[in-house]
Amino acid sequence: MKMPKDPSKFSFGATSSTVTSLGIIFGLLTSGNPKASVIGSLLVIAVADNIADSLGIHIYRESTATKKENTRMFTISNFITRFSITLTFVALFAFLPITYAAILCTIIGMGILVFLSYLIGAQRKTSTLREVAIHLGIAIPVIVISHFLGQLIFTVFG
Repeated sequence: MKMPKDPSKFSFGATSSTVTSLGIIFGLLTSGNPKASVIGSLLVIAVADNIADSLGIHIYRESTATKKENTRMFTISNFITRFSITLTFVALFAFLPITYAAILCTIIGMGILVFLSYLIGAQRKTSTLREVAIHLGIAIPVIVISHFLGQLIFTVFG
């Protein structure tokens, strides 16, 4: 399998959209209308948060990069990566029963994080297993905390 030369072109967007989307999904599963809540929230994130993150990465890259094309490419790559992953999760919730959609989103999301972690380990010539453990060790607590925070919010305000 040929590894991408520069995973930084898509790694930020993929990681950000995956962890944010899974946090939203598990935070809203206990809402009164979880399918509508999850789909609506993911669509807002696919647009608003994605544009905000893309602008942030664009400004950051402009302040550190030497070529404009490079900055533009990172911005577009980030946007497309985030948008694609988030819309994949939206489609799963739109067409599958909520339990199956949540399970499949989790499998896909964790697969994305494992793949990116593997790429980073391979690129750095470090332990890929260590990279996977570190990154999943951050993502999983975010998802679990989001779930319990969602339950708390819907208990208090629902």
